[in-house]
Amino acid sequence: MLTEPLIQQLAALRLHGMATALEHQMSSPERTQMSFEDRLGLLIQHERTDRASGRLAKRLRWAKLPMPAAMEDLDTRATRGLDTSQLAQLVDLGWIREHLNVLVTGPTGVGKSYIASALAHAACRADFAVRCFRLPRLIEELARYGAMQKRSALYRQLARVDLLTIDDFGLAPLSDESVRDLLEILDDRYDRKSTLITSQVPVDQWHAFLGDRTVADAILDRLVHNSYRVVLKGDSMRRQKGAALKTTATSTSKTR
Repeated sequence: MLTEPLIQQLAALRLHGMATALEHQMSSPERTQMSFEDRLGLLIQHERTDRASGRLAKRLRWAKLPMPAAMEDLDTRATRGLDTSQLAQLVDLGWIREHLNVLVTGPTGVGKSYIASALAHAACRADFAVRCFRLPRLIEELARYGAMQKRSALYRQLARVDLLTIDDFGLAPLSDESVRDLLEILDDRYDRKSTLITSQVPVDQWHAFLGDRTVADAILDRLVHNSYRVVLKGDSMRRQKGAALKTTATSTSKTR
């Protein structure tokens, strides 16, 4: 059978990874030294890899990570109170399988959003469904769906994802309606899915931020008691990097 029609048939069957691998095989002189089983095995392996890459790309598009981040690139040498043993537990992602939450708090610039993005990226690589929001954007999205009378549809979407990350929790006051929306979202997810929240506000001050005592109690009950807490400290890493760049630029200009 001619190779080109065979490649077209593989593509028609959506076996694009096998089609690409077959093209590579046909252009390699080493193929004549391989058995049929070995060649077929390589085609199947390439197809599986291609499909896994496609699924990951789709999950990352859906997740909308706020920044490109990976746990492998996390600077654990920085002085910010990051417990390496706790970090290893989080990287394992067992907390997602157990439907637990992660709360990351600390001052601005210490890497809260980066850690959240890196964990979200790791979850996508582990085949979990992820969605990421800054809290103000989540409130905007709820308002948009509410205007279309489809708020319950957004609730259902968020209830299905394995990991929901909410960044910048506590930066601005929330309306009573937004607090109730937040309760609905967390109630749907409680003991079924995992939520990761970052905030500059310490957890013991979240009750005051949420306002209404009854609703605040309900939200914190669903969020805090079954969670890992990561408390970061130290100076802003962005400020440190900016100062380092300024020093480098000054030194360079003096040497000219």
